[in-house]
Amino acid sequence: MAKLIPTIRQWFSPIQPLSPGIYTYISPPNDPRNYRLHLRIDPGGLGVLVVNASTIIHLNQTATEYAYYFVKNIPVEQSVQKMSSRYNITKEQARQDYEDFTNRILGVIEMPDLDPEMYLGLDRLPVFTVNISAPYRLDCALTYNLPAGQPAESAPQGRVKEELVTADWLSMIDKAWKAGIPQIVFTGGEPTLREDLPQLITQAENNGQVVGLISDGLRLVDQTYLDNLLLSGLDHIMLVLYPDQNASWAALDRVLAADLFTVVHLTITPENQEMINGYLKKLADLGANAISLTTADPALGTTLTAARNLVAELKMELVWNLPVPYSAANPVALERNRLNTPEGAGKAWLYIEPDGDVLLGQGMDNVIGNLLRDSWEEIWKSPLRTPK
Repeated sequence: MAKLIPTIRQWFSPIQPLSPGIYTYISPPNDPRNYRLHLRIDPGGLGVLVVNASTIIHLNQTATEYAYYFVKNIPVEQSVQKMSSRYNITKEQARQDYEDFTNRILGVIEMPDLDPEMYLGLDRLPVFTVNISAPYRLDCALTYNLPAGQPAESAPQGRVKEELVTADWLSMIDKAWKAGIPQIVFTGGEPTLREDLPQLITQAENNGQVVGLISDGLRLVDQTYLDNLLLSGLDHIMLVLYPDQNASWAALDRVLAADLFTVVHLTITPENQEMINGYLKKLADLGANAISLTTADPALGTTLTAARNLVAELKMELVWNLPVPYSAANPVALERNRLNTPEGAGKAWLYIEPDGDVLLGQGMDNVIGNLLRDSWEEIWKSPLRTPK
C-alpha cells in the first residue's frame, strides 16, 4: 500500500512545467527557409516563441514543451516519448500533436505580412495576470517632439527636459533583450523625427526582437526612407491617420504597398463621428490589415462601439492594446470600465519615456525606475509596479 501512494499522488498532481529560460534555434545552411527561433519560458510553464524576429507566438504549457523540444533539436521520437510519458497520452497522440505544432510554426515562417502577435492554445487575457519574468513588449517613446502643425496635446512635451542619445537607446534595447523582452515598439511624439531610428531598429532586429513603429507616416511618403526602415528590420507599423488630410492618405497608400503588417489608427471626435463609417469602408477597400480605434470623448462610446462592430463586419482585425498619442478610451477599455488603467499595463508591456524613465503604460504618471540607470530586476520588482 505504501508503494502505491506516490503513484496515486503522481496521477493527480499537476505536471511540473519546464524550467524558465531563453533558448535559440537557427536553421541549418541547407534549409531554404532560413529561419531563426527564440523561445522564452516563463515561471508557470507558459512561453513565447519569436519567429524570425517578426512574429511572437504566445504558447500554453504543452505547446511550450513542444517548442522547447523543437528549438533544442531533440529527435522527434525522443520528444514523443517525453510527452507521452509526462502527459499520460499515447505515443500516436503525442506524435500527431507534435506534427500539428511544427506544421503550424513552419506555416508561420512561410506566410508574409503576419500579425506581430499570435496565440496558440491560449486566450489573450490570461497572459495579463500570470506570473511572467518580463513583459512581452516595451513601448519606447524616442521623442515628444511633433511635426509642425500637429496639436501640442498630442504628446506630453513638458514631461522630459532632455532626450537620450543614440548610445543610451542602444544600451537599453540590449538590456531589454537580455531581460527576455521580445518586442520593441518605437513611438513618440513622432519617432521619425529621430534620425537614428533606422539604427535603433537594426539593433533590435539583430538581437532577435520584433520591431514596431507608431507614426503619422508622413515621412514614409519618401520611398527611400521607407525602404531604409524596412531593410533595417521594421516588422509592423501603426499609422495614425488624419483622415481630413490628403497627405495622410498618401502616406497610407505608400505603407500599404510595402511588405509590412499595418494597423491604421482612427480617433473618433465630435467633428468626424458622422464620417467614421465611410473612413472604415475606404480602409477596407484599400486593404488595411487591422484597425485601432479610440475616442477623444468618452461620451462618444456608442459611436465607438458601432465602429468596432463595423470593423468586424468588414473582416478587419481590431487592435486595442498598442499605445496611441490620444486616449485610453478604446472599445475594450470602455467595455471593462478601465479607462485609466489599460489591462496589461505594467504586466504585458511597459512604457519608456524619452529620458529613460519607465511608466506602466503610455499616459500613466508614476515612474517606477529608469532603464538607463537602474537594473532590470529593480524595475520589474518595484513595489510601484505591483502595489500590494
